[in-house]
Amino acid sequence: MKAMSQPRSSARDLTVIAVPFYFGSMAVEYVLLRRRAGQRGPTAADYERRDTVASLTMGVGSLVAPLVVPHLLRPITPGRGRFGKAFVTAVVGAAAVTTAADIVARRAAGSHRGAEPVAVEPPQSADGAGGRELAPVGPGRRRAAAARARRIASVGGVATIAMGGVAVAATWASRTTPQRIWRHRLLPELRTGPVALALAVVGWDFIYYWNHRFMHESRYMWAVHVVHHSSERYNLSTALRQPVADALGTSVPYGALCLVGISPELVATARGVNLLYQFWIHTEAIGRLGPSEEVLNTPSHHRVHHGSDSQYLDRNHGSILIVWDRLFGTFEREDQRVVYGLTKNIDTFNPVRIATHEYADMLHDVARSTGWSERLSYVLRGPGWATRHRAETAVGSPAVAGVEPTDAPVLSS
Repeated sequence: MKAMSQPRSSARDLTVIAVPFYFGSMAVEYVLLRRRAGQRGPTAADYERRDTVASLTMGVGSLVAPLVVPHLLRPITPGRGRFGKAFVTAVVGAAAVTTAADIVARRAAGSHRGAEPVAVEPPQSADGAGGRELAPVGPGRRRAAAARARRIASVGGVATIAMGGVAVAATWASRTTPQRIWRHRLLPELRTGPVALALAVVGWDFIYYWNHRFMHESRYMWAVHVVHHSSERYNLSTALRQPVADALGTSVPYGALCLVGISPELVATARGVNLLYQFWIHTEAIGRLGPSEEVLNTPSHHRVHHGSDSQYLDRNHGSILIVWDRLFGTFEREDQRVVYGLTKNIDTFNPVRIATHEYADMLHDVARSTGWSERLSYVLRGPGWATRHRAETAVGSPAVAGVEPTDAPVLSS
């Protein structure tokens, strides 16, 4: 379940109306699971107090964040906020400093061809005569220079990626609102009615599939979405464990539907329908649903999506319809019991840690990177690439030749 940052007028009405349904359904599920646990033993579907509290806390946070974060970002949004230009200047400055530090580090520590000459002042003679001579720079001085440059590059790289990411996300959000796109629509308004609503719901579902898939295939978007996958439990409370950092991501705008005549109000309604549908599929209380599973996303299909098993990773991204996964090669049927959670679980119920752990890990990797290709790969490529790359470079490989790995600052994760 994923509530992308989009207009909330009509959608909010639908989801607010559904709040009693959410908690009533959770109560019914809780009773059913307690009864099943008494007969068959406990499972990962059972409610656990700390896990449930964490999920509900994240749910509340996901409602509050869109009301607060845009106001915080508006002053530094390029092209809109009063400090937008200054913010972009800071990003460019940090990138320039980092690049220069990278060059210095490579030159200072990358050479093993012997000592390099440097000008030194010899003692003056009694008559005041003196001159400059060339003396070798020892490996110790070169290592020290490389270490200083690497520390500067580490801090500068993190600052550039963090501030640059905020600038890009804020700019993208401000330029892709449904209202803004609506003013440039290509087709006349579809009006309201069942056909228009159906087109809006199916269109939202199609865009959702690609955005959801993108969240699993690009790490900076996974950092937003991983919150929803962080529980090792799977019940209706998991549906409410929502991200709070939507504003830091970029996605295909749902407002693109406005280009073909679907009004912003219908887009918001489609969002509400989509969210309501996703709630009930987060359960083990419902088994297979027969022929409907060929077309619709179901609890069985979505259990696969939450699996950490290798065969289930990055599968079944659809929301209402499973046909997108079938069409684009990401479908997997549930054929063995699912192990829920992450491939490396974070073992915490702390909401702050749940919301930030992947950002901390990502910036830690950026801090230890030695060039822009590596930094951007840690951010833009998939989580799996980051894991493989760390493993490939970890065995006795300092960040820069001649610099101990501990010379770079390490961010807590």
